[in-house]
Amino acid sequence: MIAELDARAREILRLVVDAYVATGEPVGSRTLAQRVGLNLSPATIRGVMAELEHRGLLCAPHVSAGRIPTDAGLRLFVDGILEIGALPPEEKQSIAEACRARGKNLPEILDQATHRLAGLSACAGLVVAPKTDRGLRQIDFVSLGPGRALVILVTEDGLVENRVIETPPGLPLHSLTVAANYLNAHLRGRSLAEVQAEVQAEIGAQQAALDALTAKLVTSGLAIWAGQPGGQMILRGASHLLQDIHALEEIERVRKLFEALETRAGMMRLLEATGDAQGVKIFIGAENAIFAETGYSMVLAPYADSRERIIGAVGVIGPTRLNYARIIPMVDYTAKIIGALMG
Repeated sequence: MIAELDARAREILRLVVDAYVATGEPVGSRTLAQRVGLNLSPATIRGVMAELEHRGLLCAPHVSAGRIPTDAGLRLFVDGILEIGALPPEEKQSIAEACRARGKNLPEILDQATHRLAGLSACAGLVVAPKTDRGLRQIDFVSLGPGRALVILVTEDGLVENRVIETPPGLPLHSLTVAANYLNAHLRGRSLAEVQAEVQAEIGAQQAALDALTAKLVTSGLAIWAGQPGGQMILRGASHLLQDIHALEEIERVRKLFEALETRAGMMRLLEATGDAQGVKIFIGAENAIFAETGYSMVLAPYADSRERIIGAVGVIGPTRLNYARIIPMVDYTAKIIGALMG
């Protein structure tokens, strides 16, 4: 659609977006007419704004002459008009220091990166760290009462994942210890998929020194881990999303957004949204189902391991009037720093 707009319409759309990003308020033709170098009368600007509104790129949130960009207008601006600058050296240094690996395990690095993104962007920082094929260090089972147990899995780089599973009826407590000892003897830095294949083959061949109940616990526990997406999501700076909110309905929309983000399905949809391509992706408003009717946008970039497999994503969540020109390079640089640490 950008090719359908002449230079004057593109410039007015840019000015409306710039004003909206800066103030969050509707902008009128008289305000735009005062901009240095525009050299257009308020009447001419009103005509161009009316055409942009007809195309669905601007809208009037109230009964007034002021206009704000729609999600479609912001998308057109981001894709066809936005000029992205370089990240300032001091912000690069700040992000690099937060991601410094010395003395920290992976969860701590990701947590620090999320905090730093939230602070620099004044939005919510987000990191999705999915289940990966990293080597395992330890597996433990903790009884939660009859029929339930907590599985604790620790990777070699310190990432911890927990999952509640159902246990076989009548399982004695000592079976949890036996099962953990058996699995830990098979780990030796292997991935979960490798451990699962070996253990199931051994149990299937009846070579395991386990009673029937313990064997069932082991196989069911591995099946739970292998059959469901694992991982973790770190969200920091969520309070930034509430700073300019006063209406109860807006607070309710943010609450629903938090609920969607906290579900494992929502977390994995965020990762899947990055696709297989490298680089930053921008989701404006309802373009992502998780953000439907929330009025928020997400700038998200995947990070990959040394084999160029996408294993996680880092990003920023904020109102649709994000300063995209500043935040896009910030997210991109953070993703590259984290990816470099994956080895």
